[in-house]
Amino acid sequence: MAKKSKKQQHESEAREAQPKGAGGGRRVGGTPATVALTAAGTDYTVHAYDHDPSHPSYGEEAAEAMGVSPERVFKTLVADVDGSLTVAVVPVSGTLDLKALAAAVGGKRAAMADPALAERTTGYVRGGISPLGQRKKLPTVLDDSAAAHPTICVSAGRRGLEVELSPNDLAQLTHAVLAPIGRD
Repeated sequence: MAKKSKKQQHESEAREAQPKGAGGGRRVGGTPATVALTAAGTDYTVHAYDHDPSHPSYGEEAAEAMGVSPERVFKTLVADVDGSLTVAVVPVSGTLDLKALAAAVGGKRAAMADPALAERTTGYVRGGISPLGQRKKLPTVLDDSAAAHPTICVSAGRRGLEVELSPNDLAQLTHAVLAPIGRD
């Protein structure tokens, strides 16, 4: 049997990790996020879990299901900074500091974006928005606490699917600014 290349192995893992009947947005090779990671040649690990729609927090559910510290699992939020959509990636163990986000991108005011607009712009559903492989590339700010970990987990573009990668790789792929935008 021939040995699989790194790209083939990641595509195979992404397909296998997808929950049965996941539907919508399904692509050969995984989600847009895993396709982007594979195309970039980035090392990553896919983690799949059964999503419980009744869980009160998508991010906390992911941390619990994977057995990973909530400080290493990051949520992707979309905010409106002075009329422009901006992506904020912060630990699920805390909250987003909107003033700090605005300051990180040279803005004055920030508010959470309308969820429907965030979904249309990114191409992902709420609870499954990934900072990677978005339909429209948005300015991205990664909380600087990510640098304290060798790897972090972010949504792979579907509820119940996460990718684990180095924070440096995430920052490089998203052209993210690192800034203290999270609060405990």
